[in-house]
Amino acid sequence: MPNLFTAAADRKRAQTAPLAERMRPRTLDEFVGQEQLLGPGRLLRQMAEAKTLHSLVFWGPPGSGKTTLARLLAEAAGAHWASFSAVLAGVKDIRQAIDEARSRFELDGKKTVLFVDEIHRFNKAQQDALLPHVERGTVVLFGATTENPSFEVIAPLLSRSRVVVLNPLGEDEMHTILERALADPERGLGTLGLELGTDAREFLVSTAQGDARRALGTLEVAAGIVARQRGKTIDLAAAEEAAQKKTLIYDRAGEEHYNVISAFIKSLRDSDPDGALYWLMRMLEAGEDPLFIARRMVILAAEDIGTADPQALVVANAVKDAVHFVGLPEGRIPLAMGVAYLAAAPKSNAAYAAMNAALADVKAHGALPVPLVVRNAPTPLMKQLGYGKGYEYAHDHEGNVVRQQHRPDALEGRRYYEPGENGFEKIIRERLEEIRKK
Repeated sequence: MPNLFTAAADRKRAQTAPLAERMRPRTLDEFVGQEQLLGPGRLLRQMAEAKTLHSLVFWGPPGSGKTTLARLLAEAAGAHWASFSAVLAGVKDIRQAIDEARSRFELDGKKTVLFVDEIHRFNKAQQDALLPHVERGTVVLFGATTENPSFEVIAPLLSRSRVVVLNPLGEDEMHTILERALADPERGLGTLGLELGTDAREFLVSTAQGDARRALGTLEVAAGIVARQRGKTIDLAAAEEAAQKKTLIYDRAGEEHYNVISAFIKSLRDSDPDGALYWLMRMLEAGEDPLFIARRMVILAAEDIGTADPQALVVANAVKDAVHFVGLPEGRIPLAMGVAYLAAAPKSNAAYAAMNAALADVKAHGALPVPLVVRNAPTPLMKQLGYGKGYEYAHDHEGNVVRQQHRPDALEGRRYYEPGENGFEKIIRERLEEIRKK
């Protein structure tokens, strides 16, 4: 139970907490950003005004306000707030929280918001343990995640919740947050009497990449540097010293991984070597496995360049072998060479499209019988049954071409491969036209 000692300890913790924690908005009116959720008539604004709660999964990048927004909604509805991190909690903790929520509702009719930070860290069994209690309304589940819930949260739990998407904070919003923290004498840095230089402000916003927590953390360190030097302005030098080296946002196991590799492949496909080289270096700088990149280049060479430049697949495989042989950092050089070649190469997905068209017929028609003319006849019985009867050897004919049935009756005459006019495919098209005329 709270007492004078715990209250004093709470005040002490509040005073010494990091700036980002001290500056957490206390009301929805103080909250900066996410107008798509909090603007007039928007979902979360309506929930707060009606004092009603629904299970929600807050999906957004770090520092976008997921935890703060969840807590403010719970407070607006007068619900009890219970929270834990999925990194540290297990099924036992879930059961205890559920039991307490059930008892609380039975005693005073008060609902409980169960906030699970980093809910994507829960395995399937842990998420399953929450499911019946969310379904019965024993708790209102608020989950926060930086990962795409479609991949990380089980479908039954998603179907009983609403996913709300938070955006990275924009420049104007970040400016507001920084200025507010610098001016607030109670929770912020207002007692220091410091100003924030224009260059320093832009640097803090740029390096934070929409993460308010990161921006405030760097501001607090920079303010400490200037205050110790008895200065009055946080300049660019102080901000850079506080920030040190910026860490790229790139989770090799998460959604950003797929976003960046998607941008890389599409830049190659669209013949943009500059874009592809940028994403290549973004991945390598963030610690991506270079062989993963090389494998994707091999796939692209076959799928998107194909027979327009058959040499592209040879180049991509050579890049893969070179990277495997020399490793990093020198492996970046053949990767960059391969990226430049693949981006500049003529493009065609004709072979890939032909593969899919043939596959569609396989699935639609099943195992149609092989025409007798192209069947092998290793035994006398097979020969008596007509296997291979009438087969003509291509090399016995002019141009090494012979027209005979190669597909089941139901599919004879279907065309799958239609080469385009790019690169080597122009030669292939001309040859196929000659063959098909015979």
